[in-house]
Amino acid sequence: MQFIDQVKIYVKAGDGGRGCVSFRREKYVPRGGPNGGDGGRGGHIIFRAAGNINTLLDIKYQQQYRAERGRHGMGKDMHGRYGKDLVIPVPLGTLIKDAESSEILDDLTVEGQQFTVVKGGRGGLGNAHFKSSTRQAPKFAQPGEPGEERTLFLELKLLADVGLLGLPNAGKSTLISALSSAKPKIADYPFTTLTPMLGVVKYSGFKSFVIADIPGLIEGAHKGTGLGFQFLRHIERTSVLLHLVDISEMSEGDPITNLEKINRELELYSPELTKKPLAVAGTKLDIKGEGKRLDSLEHYCKDKHYDFFPICAVTGEGLKELVLYLGKKVEEHKRS
Repeated sequence: MQFIDQVKIYVKAGDGGRGCVSFRREKYVPRGGPNGGDGGRGGHIIFRAAGNINTLLDIKYQQQYRAERGRHGMGKDMHGRYGKDLVIPVPLGTLIKDAESSEILDDLTVEGQQFTVVKGGRGGLGNAHFKSSTRQAPKFAQPGEPGEERTLFLELKLLADVGLLGLPNAGKSTLISALSSAKPKIADYPFTTLTPMLGVVKYSGFKSFVIADIPGLIEGAHKGTGLGFQFLRHIERTSVLLHLVDISEMSEGDPITNLEKINRELELYSPELTKKPLAVAGTKLDIKGEGKRLDSLEHYCKDKHYDFFPICAVTGEGLKELVLYLGKKVEEHKRS
């Protein structure tokens, strides 16, 4: 399924039905009086967070939504039926913004959470409401009010506890496939991950946390270079960031330089990301060679006070310690 995380749409709530002008006419009831019913309210448009959806794809291909209008009032004091509300399911983590002002209207992060984005117009009053001692036969009623309308911008930010960072081919996809049941594409060329991937990692009995793999970052990502920039929003909600650095003898570039490049891109994109807890994992331990790259990175992380874990996702070496550490950090964040 295609991953869509931004979309612009137009929504229009239902108009209210008009009130009715009617008079009671029965054989033995002279001067029966007005009995026009009220119009029904127009339908609202409501967004509802649904856990079984993970993309805005369906909304992208239907960018105009209109709720049902209210029915008109009728004689014999019969009121018009309310217009049916239009409920639009969206993924958990959907941010709803006004497209013109960029005002954030709501953030749907909980299963079943709802937000009424536009309200239906009120139904008009029938002529029965306007009878008085001086006006016993009103020949007018109210029209229904128009429903609200607006243009919206929907932005999806995935809900994950741990965000994976790193250059292309740092081993992020291999790691998430080893820790969870997620099945990302794995290959020996850059940018095999084209869309964010979520996986559930179990640890310490029945506990678990959600890990997110985003496309690899390269230098200049904050300006839109490569694929990572457009997906960085998906790690803004995470509790912990795990930076994967390739320490194999076949990797390109110095591991410390590679780590600093990505950290600089995070700071340029959003200084808030640099305030999150950060751990570093040296990947591809099985082909580390003489281990000089591993040693230099480990000493660097010690000086910078980064928690460091040498791992191999293929053999499983170091994964248990890493998972327990991440689980502990996620728990600490949730308690704070």
